[in-house]
Amino acid sequence: MWLVLVRVLVLVLLAHSGYVYAPFPNQRWIGLTLGVLAALGLIGLERRLRSVPGHHMVGALIGGVIGLFGARLVWGALDGLDIIGEHFVHALVVVFLGYMGVVIGGQKGEWFEPARIIAAFRDSSRLHQYKVLDTSVIIDGRIADICETGFLEGTLVVPQFVLRELQQVADSSDSLKRNRGRRGLDILQKMQKMAGVAVQIVETDFPEIREVDLKLIELARKLGGKIVTNDFNLNKVAQLRGVPVLNINELANSLKPVVLPGELMKVFIIKEGKEQGQGVGYLDDGTMVVVDQAKKALGRTIEVSVTSVLQTTAGKMIFCRWPEAAAFVEEPRRDGRLGDRRDLVRNGRDPRIPDRREAERREGERPGGLAPIPPSATPGAMASASAEERAPEPPRETGGGGGAPLPHGLLDRPAAKAE
Repeated sequence: MWLVLVRVLVLVLLAHSGYVYAPFPNQRWIGLTLGVLAALGLIGLERRLRSVPGHHMVGALIGGVIGLFGARLVWGALDGLDIIGEHFVHALVVVFLGYMGVVIGGQKGEWFEPARIIAAFRDSSRLHQYKVLDTSVIIDGRIADICETGFLEGTLVVPQFVLRELQQVADSSDSLKRNRGRRGLDILQKMQKMAGVAVQIVETDFPEIREVDLKLIELARKLGGKIVTNDFNLNKVAQLRGVPVLNINELANSLKPVVLPGELMKVFIIKEGKEQGQGVGYLDDGTMVVVDQAKKALGRTIEVSVTSVLQTTAGKMIFCRWPEAAAFVEEPRRDGRLGDRRDLVRNGRDPRIPDRREAERREGERPGGLAPIPPSATPGAMASASAEERAPEPPRETGGGGGAPLPHGLLDRPAAKAE
């Protein structure tokens, strides 16, 4: 609202000035028209300059002043000479040097930034030590710890378009993205409060470029600095375009301890691996360790031997073996107590589950007639069995005087009775 009032005030003042101080006193409407046109042109110029970064306008202003001062010096050197068209030459020198000063100062406006001027007075070698931060490295957070330890020198540049992208992430409807964006803003605020760390937010933008990654590359090229990022694709594209890149992930991989095959290390087995019997653990720096035959050691810290190391783009993987795996299997065999929870599997089976033969034997000994009925217990078989029980035993032939044989009549009676 206040801007509209200022524009109206400028329009009224210029129109009044053109009417009062008209170049043609008898035709004041011409002066009024010129005043209105001048006001409209000034308002249009102001609207066009709103999209121009502030340091470019400051550079154009300083360049114009320097150009006019140079024109005054040149005209002072030519004073006293008999020059044809003296007024025309004077106007030409003023317009030419003033225009060149405005154009060059506007294009090199970043040279007039306060942080760059201070850095130039402190140390000329730090003038080009600009580090352009990417959104990914700000959200990651490790850049703050690196700056706090003093390993990263120079001025940390945060472009305005990166700050807008970070704000969009912080305003996202997704809770995870929203937390990441807020974490990035907190990291920037923490870095600004650090002593000895220069963080500068620049308004330089490239409207003709839509991708944020390409804008970062162009800004780093213009400042003569380096890009600090965690983005693998941005790293490759910047290197192809000749812009140096500092990758935090590569720095972290370089700081990881070097292990050789045969070395011993202790690792906590936290989960199972993809292959059968494998166990997976992690070192303090996040390196994955895959141990063969360590599935049975879940939740324990064991000592393993390194067999090989695999380096990938995502990180490093260490493959190990557990020398005590065989001893861990044989230990319950020496301890025969069934109460020990380690003695769950012996000779390929669980001792708490009875063997099949043992189960059949116990089935046959169950009381109360619960045993399974054998085939000989059918009704027909039981009738024949009772008849045989009532029949007398046939006489036996003995070799000596064991006893007289029974008469044949007694043998026939049970048979007839059975019929």
